[in-house]
Amino acid sequence: MRAVIARGFGGPEVLELVRVPIPDPGVGQVRIRVEAATVNPVDVATRSGALAGAGLMLAREVTGMGWDVAGVVDALGPGADSFTVGQRVIGLRDLLDVSLGAYAEYIVLDAGAVAAGPQGVSAVAAATLPLNGLTAAQSLDLLNPHPGDTLLVTGAAGAVGAFAVELGARRELRVIAQAGRGDEEFLRGLGALWFVPREEPDLAAAVRRIVPGGVDGALHTAGSAPATLAAVRTRGAHVSVVGGAPQIPLRGIRIHQEWISADGPALGELARLDLTLRVAETMPLEQAARAQELVGKGGLRGRVVLVP
Repeated sequence: MRAVIARGFGGPEVLELVRVPIPDPGVGQVRIRVEAATVNPVDVATRSGALAGAGLMLAREVTGMGWDVAGVVDALGPGADSFTVGQRVIGLRDLLDVSLGAYAEYIVLDAGAVAAGPQGVSAVAAATLPLNGLTAAQSLDLLNPHPGDTLLVTGAAGAVGAFAVELGARRELRVIAQAGRGDEEFLRGLGALWFVPREEPDLAAAVRRIVPGGVDGALHTAGSAPATLAAVRTRGAHVSVVGGAPQIPLRGIRIHQEWISADGPALGELARLDLTLRVAETMPLEQAARAQELVGKGGLRGRVVLVP
């Protein structure tokens, strides 16, 4: 099969399209014929060596690329009887130190990282859900809000942020979305009650004009983590999904860092919610380097998706 790997770390030029044996599923595993694989910022960070530099993975000669996958079950290992050959599925690879990822024609995943795909949705759109949707859902679980609580989402027009706004609204939270001015209409359509433009120089003050005392919880996906933390009320909660120095739990605020983990049952629940799935561009597998260049520049609304 064809697959994209990174040979060492560096710029997009270290990505190679290679031919490798089709992997066989082991006990409790599912092999998926890949129809679509999403390109995410974590792929860029993996390829560049940023994750290795941060101590999150070891230096490797060959690293597989791609976390999100949508496709069709091709083969089952012993004990993976919750799926059937020919079933349309989505899945998430959450391992960094592997030689093959979702940028490939086939991928093997643990059955617990796979779920039935959303109905009536193309594989390209479905592939944008696993990593970013689960990150948003798991972040909200860490915040542990109650219906009626206020939630601030920074970077709300991004992939994780938009899912968080939509999921937060469905959990009956009162959402304040922060993003560029041009994103306000979109985010209100997802359920945000209030909007703070990214251009606002004092996020905390702007939030506290809306919610005196500060929000019950904040999900930091972009911008300044200290500014986001300052917008949270005393003994509230703050979750960050981006790197940087750990925040200090001032004023009794609960501080969490979300590190994604594959969760098939939770992914299946997300697939049934008819969430808003956004695709910025579709490219063939051969253009993985160009796709990562686009993602690395930032500013996309939706994900770039590779099609083998």
